[in-house]
Amino acid sequence: MTADWSPETLLAQALGEIEPVYGGVAPPIHTATTYIRSADNSYPMGVAYGRDDNPTSAAPERLLARLENGKQALLFASGMAAAVAVFEGLPVGAHVLAPKVMYWGLRKWLLDRVAAGRLAVTFAALHEPGVAAAALAERTTALVWAETPSNPLWDVIDIAALAAAAHKAGAVLAVDSTAATPMLTRPLDLGADVVMHSATKYLNGHSDIIAGALVFPDDGPLYQSAKTQRHDGGAIIGHFEAWLLLRGMRTLHLRVAAACAGAAAIAERFANDARIADVLYPGLASHPGHSVARRQMRGGFGGMLSIRVKAGQAAAIQTAADVQLWKRATSLGGVESLIEHRASVEGPTTPVPGDLLRLSVGIEAPDDLIRDLDLALGRL
Repeated sequence: MTADWSPETLLAQALGEIEPVYGGVAPPIHTATTYIRSADNSYPMGVAYGRDDNPTSAAPERLLARLENGKQALLFASGMAAAVAVFEGLPVGAHVLAPKVMYWGLRKWLLDRVAAGRLAVTFAALHEPGVAAAALAERTTALVWAETPSNPLWDVIDIAALAAAAHKAGAVLAVDSTAATPMLTRPLDLGADVVMHSATKYLNGHSDIIAGALVFPDDGPLYQSAKTQRHDGGAIIGHFEAWLLLRGMRTLHLRVAAACAGAAAIAERFANDARIADVLYPGLASHPGHSVARRQMRGGFGGMLSIRVKAGQAAAIQTAADVQLWKRATSLGGVESLIEHRASVEGPTTPVPGDLLRLSVGIEAPDDLIRDLDLALGRL
């Protein structure tokens, strides 16, 4: 599709691409690992070997780049693989500025790189005004890593302000936009240099593949470095997973809209509940990042929220044990609603409060989800 169609149309028709041999409207799976050379030793079809090229993965890459207003996208075997490709492109000893509270798996990986002398990392409250600029003034920084809304406290980082501060300091800005998706936020439009997605989550949306993605505004050094890291490390996505990802993306707009509506209803219902100490959701006017979220998120505030149970950690764990409709499971962004006691998952070094339950809202009827959670809280 070359016209300026809406994201919903681009998604529903997967860019309108038609299978060229038989005219199928559903994209096929290409399982070949190697491709034929012509007599002059060239590759006339533009693909050479499966570790670099595959039409099945190229299709969702084109779609994602279009959704993010980018030029290039790369799929990876997981969200972690995508994130690691960005950091591994940095020189040894490079300084990174990252959020104090972020996806715990990547935070642990960064701490391991610090211990090994590979990177230097400063963790700071990047959602607070002036914090990033102050941290960037203290030392030369190669990369600023942001996550917004951040998991699992759902702090909102001002991407445009952070991009300006990073670029003024000579750093590049990478944004993990997994929770927002391109339907709600487009970080490249706000000045980011690369966008990362754990495509396992909302992009696929059905809890049946592991995948990651990076999107770039151009095919410059950042893109070339990540592409080299993917090639050399072999962190490619499988053919079937890429096909499932594209199939899932075709309903992204519908699923995100339903999740946003459900999360907003749940947040409003429990915001003043006597059993709840706090509801962390950017869509609430009481949320510290609400004004920034209204400015940089369009069409909703996401399907993720957290609640802090007033009676404490044991009560939070008991609440998760007593629900019937919510599924007690890690991950987020699927069609089914998930509940999780994050501190138990992240361990003793977690910055997450012990009374916190993370909720990933799916596409079920919001009233059913509210009733199930209300009943579980009522059993305390």
